[in-house]
Amino acid sequence: MNKKELIFCPLGGSGEIGGNMNLYAYGDDNDKEWIIVDTGVSFADDSVPGIDLIYPDPGYIIDKKNDLKGIVLTHAHEDHIGAISHIWPDLKCNIYATPFTSVLIKEKFKEKKIDIVPFLKIVQLNGKIKLGSFEIEFVTLTHSILEPNGLSIKTPAGTLLHTGDWKVDPNPLIGDKINEKKLREIGENKVLAMICDSTNIFYPGRAGSELDVRQSLLKIMSLKSKRIIITSFASNVARMESVFYCAEKIGREVSLVGRSMHRIFKAARQCGYLNNVKDPLDPRDAKKISRNKVVYLCTGSQGEPLGAMKRIIKDIHPDVFIEKGDTVIFSSKIIPGNEKKLYALHNDIVKKEVELITEETDFVHVSGHPNREDLKDMYNWVKPESIIPVHGEHRHMNEHIKFAKEMQIPHALRIEDGDIVRISPGKHPEIIDKAPSGRMYLDGNIAVGENSQSIKERKNLSLNGYLEITLILSNSGKLSKPVISYRGIPENSFDEKIIFEMEDEIFNTCKTFSMKNKNQEKSLIEIVKQNCRKIIKDKTGKKPFTNINIARL
Repeated sequence: MNKKELIFCPLGGSGEIGGNMNLYAYGDDNDKEWIIVDTGVSFADDSVPGIDLIYPDPGYIIDKKNDLKGIVLTHAHEDHIGAISHIWPDLKCNIYATPFTSVLIKEKFKEKKIDIVPFLKIVQLNGKIKLGSFEIEFVTLTHSILEPNGLSIKTPAGTLLHTGDWKVDPNPLIGDKINEKKLREIGENKVLAMICDSTNIFYPGRAGSELDVRQSLLKIMSLKSKRIIITSFASNVARMESVFYCAEKIGREVSLVGRSMHRIFKAARQCGYLNNVKDPLDPRDAKKISRNKVVYLCTGSQGEPLGAMKRIIKDIHPDVFIEKGDTVIFSSKIIPGNEKKLYALHNDIVKKEVELITEETDFVHVSGHPNREDLKDMYNWVKPESIIPVHGEHRHMNEHIKFAKEMQIPHALRIEDGDIVRISPGKHPEIIDKAPSGRMYLDGNIAVGENSQSIKERKNLSLNGYLEITLILSNSGKLSKPVISYRGIPENSFDEKIIFEMEDEIFNTCKTFSMKNKNQEKSLIEIVKQNCRKIIKDKTGKKPFTNINIARL
């Protein structure tokens, strides 16, 4: 009896949008071969002060690294490759990616001073690789970045299709159209399960084409007589090319603003794209020409504090400024969670008497993910026996399962991060176990766990402030006046009376201890801390992070 299993296990991206990391395994209990598909990040919000990047905890696969055949990357968005340079040093395996993704991967490792070239294996578009029992075929799709790929994963147990991120764009402008022929061929040979993008499951119709956005942008831009500033996702090279195309049609030059814009432009050129557009102007040169002859394409479409758009609107950018009568176009969607900071930025633009154009007012953006009609196409081409929704929150994946039933798919399974799914053998995929999963937070340049003391302390500091007390003792054990300092505690309540009250409390507490006995210091510190925090709590409502020092002279 064949005891070998085909296993799927998401460590990130299932039950959340972002941080995509998926594992596949084939073999028996004692000898399984593993591959990783994507290693992405998600971005922290204000609930985790001091943290920018979050990525899936790779501990489960690190324990199996001797059986790991490689990391396969579907495309170059940060939520699919952003964690690669943080996770790879613990794995040291080969990485497989198409040319454009490979260029951006090299840059990530270069920043960390790691020579990844010996381990980075470039796969040509629609190419094939064999990793142990896994025969993987890259299938060209369309998305909002260059070279998006689905993966046909063939094993002795059967074939899977991992879609990655995609949509059906009949006119993607840059890159090939979706490889419908190959998808149909895959479907004709029986697909055990399709692991599929769920992001836009609530949207009817189709996601739309980049060509339609180009035509709309041209119409909008041709009516403007002053400076035009456009912000978009830097990774959307087709949108970037559309800005160059429209600018040329209306007699303007393009200036790229922001590191990411320049990085993506350079990577695209290196891979043979964007060769039909004029070289962009340096922002320092662009400010020397008439405002009706320039289009700025900027980073910061999500209101990022260090993004070019924010700096321009706040009048702190060294080379780009904005005036009454100019036009700002947000050629992007508002990512859920960014509404507050983006609407604040929009308000700042309007207050400057600058025209604001967004997806809420005009047709200036299309999504890179499949709406329901796009999904119908994929289902009809592939005809999977089972569907496993990923790349979505629980509500997205639940709706995707309802949709799969409408499409007459025999089996659908809702999962979340850490679920170990046995796809074969069995009549249909089922959850058989739970893998350790969680999140890692990049704190500065150090990865820490979700329950890290540094994060807990920083949250406490941000909510309640900081109190520091230094007890100064002479050699004889005599206590001098304590030094009390604080930060982030409400000033109007924190007056001298509270200082005096704490001083009295400290002197009274110290009288109950032998100040010469160093063995009692730990208990003394704890009691002083508790009593002084209580005074602050009673007076201000805050329970500050408190630090007590003892200095012996």
